[in-house]
Formats: sequence, C-alpha cells, structure tokens
Amino acid sequence: MYLQKLQLSNFRNYENQFYEFSEGLNCIVGKNGSGKTNLLDAVYFLSLCKSSIHSQDALSIKFDEDFAQIEGRFGEELITCSMQRGGKKSFFYDKVPYEKLSEHIGKYPVVLIAPDDTDLIRDGSETRRKLFDGILSQIDAEYLKLYLSYNKSLDQRNSLLKQFAEHNYFDEDLVRIYSDQLLATGKKIFELRNNFVTQFLPLFKKHYDELSDNREMVEINYNSEWADENFEEIFLKSIGNDLAAQRTTKGIHKDDYEFWMEGKPVKKFGSQGQRKAFIMAIRMAQFDILTQIKGFKPILLLDDIFDKLDEKRIKKLVEMIDSKVFGQVFLTDARPKRTKELLKGIDVRFLEIG
Repeated sequence: MYLQKLQLSNFRNYENQFYEFSEGLNCIVGKNGSGKTNLLDAVYFLSLCKSSIHSQDALSIKFDEDFAQIEGRFGEELITCSMQRGGKKSFFYDKVPYEKLSEHIGKYPVVLIAPDDTDLIRDGSETRRKLFDGILSQIDAEYLKLYLSYNKSLDQRNSLLKQFAEHNYFDEDLVRIYSDQLLATGKKIFELRNNFVTQFLPLFKKHYDELSDNREMVEINYNSEWADENFEEIFLKSIGNDLAAQRTTKGIHKDDYEFWMEGKPVKKFGSQGQRKAFIMAIRMAQFDILTQIKGFKPILLLDDIFDKLDEKRIKKLVEMIDSKVFGQVFLTDARPKRTKELLKGIDVRFLEIG
C-alpha cells in the first residue's frame, strides 16, 4: 500500500499541482516557505481526514478561493477530499462518498514526525491524549466509534450543566442520562487504552534503548481516574463540583500519559537530546504497532527531520531507511546539497518544490 499519485487544487499554497511518488523514499526539497510541509500535510489529510497543522478546515483552502480538493491514488483505489469554504468536508472512495469520515480513518495509516513533536512533552495532558487517541483510532475502528460517542455525550452533558447555571435549576434525571452514557463508554475506552499501553511500552523501550545506547530507563505511565475501582460512585457524587464548574470534572477526558526517565519526569529533568530521543522512540513504536496490527507498513512523513537530530541519530535513521525498515517515506529538507550527501547511495526520488 503506497501513495502513487497526488493532485492538489487550491490546497494551502498549491493552486493546481500533480505529483507522482515512488513506493520507497521521496525527498521533497525547497526553500523555507515553499510548501514542503504543506505537501506532507496533504498526504496526512488524505489519510486522517484532517490537517496536522490547523484545527479549522477552512485554513487549508488557498487564500481567496472558495474550495480545495486533494486527490490521491493508492494502487487502484482513488481517494478524494473536497472542502468548501463555509461548507462541509467530504471524502470519497472511488468517487463514492463516505457516510461517515470515521469509515475512512485507518485504511491508509500514517506516522508523522514533525519539528514541534517535543510539544508532547512540554504541553498539557490534552496533547498527549490526542497523540495516543490518534494511534488507537487508526488501529481500532471500535475505539474511534467509542471515542466519538464519548465526546458527543460529554459536550451534551457540559451544555446541560451550563444551562442549569444560567437558568438556576437542576434536573437530576436528565443529567443522569448523559452520566450513564459517559460511564458506559468511558469504562470501555479506559480498558482499550490500558491494554494498548501494555502492548506499546515494550516497542517504545526497545527503540529508546537503540537511540540512547541503553543509557537511561524510561517509562510511559497511563494515569486514569478509572483505575479506582469505585470510580463510577466517585463520578456520580461529583455532580456538585460539576455544577459549580459548569463542566464535567471527572472522566477519561482527564487521563494523562506521563513520560518518565530514571524515575523523574522528562518534562522537568530531560535534556534536549533526551527529549528528542524520547519522542522519536514513541514515533518508531507507533510505526511498529501500526505495522503489526494492520499487517502492512504505514506511510512515514519526516518533516525537516535532519535539522532536529544530531549526527548519530541522523546516521541511524538513514541506515533504517536504507535497510527498508520502512515502507513509503516522505522526507522534507531545505538544504538539497546536504540531503543528497546524507542519502548518497540510497534509492530516492527527489522532488523540488518552488
């Protein structure tokens, strides 16, 4: 499974461009601001039905245009994404529209390693939940269904809590409906997340050991209120706090994945190099677990990776690419001369942007 052809119409800074790719390494070179990252984002969008850069679809439409389209061919399969400014986003499989976008996610898995990945360490728990929710959604359609259902119930319950505060009344039976929905789906999500971390950890530790020469002991701890066997009772008793806060204060939407190194939080005590190695190991483990469960290799997107790694880790990555550890790879770099030197002797398709 690989992306053979890509047609972009009014996507970001692309007006109407067509590209063909190899099933191995595709190196996209060009000056900063030329659109290298945007091209990777188009591949990401085609796989996951959303941008890796913007949360609003309208920002992916070229300035002063009313629509954008991304069309990609994976073997005999044609995938099309159409976006209308102020309108709805649509996805098509061989020109037949999906009823739900969730039906598409996971068919063409992708792993992105980007310059801002270390935000996973610096930012709050929401950023880390999004990372692991994204991996699980590509792996398990049932997880994605539960995740979407939970968030819908959460939004409805929060909206109800705000209405209670605004109109100074309370309907216990009504709020209990949404509470029961959150408890039912939340328990299943907790179990799936917990099982996933058990599978994921050995892969992550293996890659970190390779990247750091076994220098530090690392851990990812899944921290959830659901680990308390009395959580359902605790959740229902928290209604007073929920009414005061006008939002649901407990549940799996508060979970966190804590990153540890030598018994200390990486966020506070990890060096810049250690943090980079930590995140790189997470991404490599993501690649491995997707490959294991899907039975084929995901597309790997490497955005300006040579600027973010030291010489030793660059050498290791190039060796992995050369030994065909990965399937289709897209790599961007602003320094073509350096890139060609680093990739000397490797079969690579170069595309110059701008």
